[in-house]
Amino acid sequence: MDILYVVMPAYNEEANIEAVVKQWYPVLEGKDPQSKLVIADSGSNDKTHEILLDLKKTYTQLEVLSDTGKFHGPKVIALYDYAIKNGADYVFQTDSDGQTDPAEFDGFWQVRTAYSGIFGHRKVRGDGKSRAMVERVVCMLVKHYFKVKVPDANAPFRLMNTKVLAKYLYKLPADYNLPNIMMTAYFVRFGETHDFRVVTFKPRQGGVNSINIKKIFKIGWQALKDFRAFAKDMNGAVK
Repeated sequence: MDILYVVMPAYNEEANIEAVVKQWYPVLEGKDPQSKLVIADSGSNDKTHEILLDLKKTYTQLEVLSDTGKFHGPKVIALYDYAIKNGADYVFQTDSDGQTDPAEFDGFWQVRTAYSGIFGHRKVRGDGKSRAMVERVVCMLVKHYFKVKVPDANAPFRLMNTKVLAKYLYKLPADYNLPNIMMTAYFVRFGETHDFRVVTFKPRQGGVNSINIKKIFKIGWQALKDFRAFAKDMNGAVK
């Protein structure tokens, strides 16, 4: 059987984390016993970490990483690295805020051998028009810099073959802010078998999003510089 790591970054999610663990943990059923739900919680100043440690007593395949840095992107990179280095065959990433639906995971899992990467497409977003607008801009930038057209570059609902993921993950600095955008770009640009599938994206189920629009635009300005560098590297690789 294939080993699956379901991975999630978390930051100040005390309002959501217990429900999210209970909702997502059952996707491990029927998978290789070495499969895990791995949550990176570092820097939270609420009760997120305390709740996770308590949940570990009941959910034996739950792992908690506490040394990954505070921010979302580095946590995602650390989670992917952890999955690769601990022998996972597939890694599935989602977020810990309750916006995604675990009932939609099985549709991805059933076709895993047909694709190296299966990426969610948030055709309808429950988190507001401003974030939908940001994603449209991101897709335009991905097309401009990396010459690939994607419907959703950054969806936190993605299943990837770890052998293929490892080909691209280590091209990124460990503290990079936008790893999922770059993984999408790499998979598509270099012709890895992939699919985009429409997924539900609900409003945040509780708490406050730590990444507001102001922070998004700050990250975006830095992303333009980063994208130019990554595009130059890509262009050199395909010549």
